[in-house]
Amino acid sequence: MLELYMHPLASYCWKVLLALYEADLPFTPHVIDLADPVQRAELTAVWPLAKFPVLRDHGRGEVVPESSIIIEYLARHYPSAAHLVPDDLDVRARDRFFDLYVQEPMGRIVFDLLKPGDPAAVASAKQMLVTAYGIVDRLPERADFTLADCAAAPSLFYADQLVPVVPSEQPRTRAYLDRLLARPSMIRVRREAEPYWHMFPGAKRSSSAGTVA
Repeated sequence: MLELYMHPLASYCWKVLLALYEADLPFTPHVIDLADPVQRAELTAVWPLAKFPVLRDHGRGEVVPESSIIIEYLARHYPSAAHLVPDDLDVRARDRFFDLYVQEPMGRIVFDLLKPGDPAAVASAKQMLVTAYGIVDRLPERADFTLADCAAAPSLFYADQLVPVVPSEQPRTRAYLDRLLARPSMIRVRREAEPYWHMFPGAKRSSSAGTVA
């Protein structure tokens, strides 16, 4: 039995959820509110650093932290997930790119929205995102769906809420994000996040009331 300790708004948790849904792997989600001492203690008992996502595989007796490692683990031990991590350095390079150069600056902007105080850091993060969008715009398209796309979908989605991907300036990045948003696994992840969406600072909404943008 697989268990995932996670929160429906956390972008790194989305990354793992996408992999699980793409591989059609059954699992039990454990939604953790880190502000709740009881729930935080539940997570700490599994992973002392109290960070999510964390995968617990009871069948193999393994506890696996960190989103990229979790997906690598699933690909290694579960045949339906094997296609997510091909023997391809390009996939791993893209995974690291989206985590480091889209996810991280996006996180810095969100932190400042929650606790303002460093305009220079925010400006730098926003410029990093614009630069990253330009790099994504030049990436060759891939037909497969892999670990890299699991990283790209949540990071680009959240970044676009803060620094929009402009079709006239980054047309291929916009088209890539739109393809990711249309994927059934991503639609499912976003739907599951809707009850928590009000907690995301600066969140945009689509014209459909109550639907995550």
